[in-house]
Amino acid sequence: MDIVDSVEQAIGMSGLDLTNAEFQTNVHDDGARIELTAKFPAHEQSIGKLTDTVIPELKFRTSQNRTWANNMMVGLWRSMCYNTLVSGDKLAYIYGRHTKNFNVSGFAKKIQNAGEFIVGEGMTEMRTWYDTKVTRPQAIDLFSKTIARRTDNVTRKKVANKVMLSNLMKTFDEESRHLHGRGNYDKYGTSDTGSLWSAYNAATWWSTHGQTRQGSSLHNVKPIREEKVRKMIESNTWKELLVA
Repeated sequence: MDIVDSVEQAIGMSGLDLTNAEFQTNVHDDGARIELTAKFPAHEQSIGKLTDTVIPELKFRTSQNRTWANNMMVGLWRSMCYNTLVSGDKLAYIYGRHTKNFNVSGFAKKIQNAGEFIVGEGMTEMRTWYDTKVTRPQAIDLFSKTIARRTDNVTRKKVANKVMLSNLMKTFDEESRHLHGRGNYDKYGTSDTGSLWSAYNAATWWSTHGQTRQGSSLHNVKPIREEKVRKMIESNTWKELLVA
């Protein structure tokens, strides 16, 4: 696809350090959809513990049959658990239906701005999340009001998806045990406190690895889930935990 060549050209013009950069192209649905991933190890950073490292990552998705709009996100890839970390709208996020008039230089500037945010203000923000304590009831409330929220078919009220909430809290507990506790030395389910970083990574684990409904493909639902995580960290509930 010409647009993929244009994206790669934009990356080259972005000013990011491409030393040991990793590129991967995944083709889905017999070539109808394509996903380009680029990782930039030269910009690797650590959060909290030295072993908890993150690497800037670009994801670009497009399709020939127009089932996927052209969309790009610059976020972070977490080596500890192979998560793709979804970031807020301060980072480059491009969405568009058509491939014509693709502005390579404009696209490169957005990538550059996102990279600068990640290694600067964005990294400071995430380290704040690591230091912000969150109790299990607070994590349950956060997930119930955001990514695990659904409409009950009987009452038509907003309620928590209990299966999804259970899976999120299981990951939250594991994250908290390894990041803020003694890891495998702590018994599972004994800690009542984690952090916003624990909650964030529980959410991104779901968006990256979580199970899908029968008949659904993960590569189709990931963009939707990533958007839900992005909205979670922009929600009032999240902001209230930050200033608590």
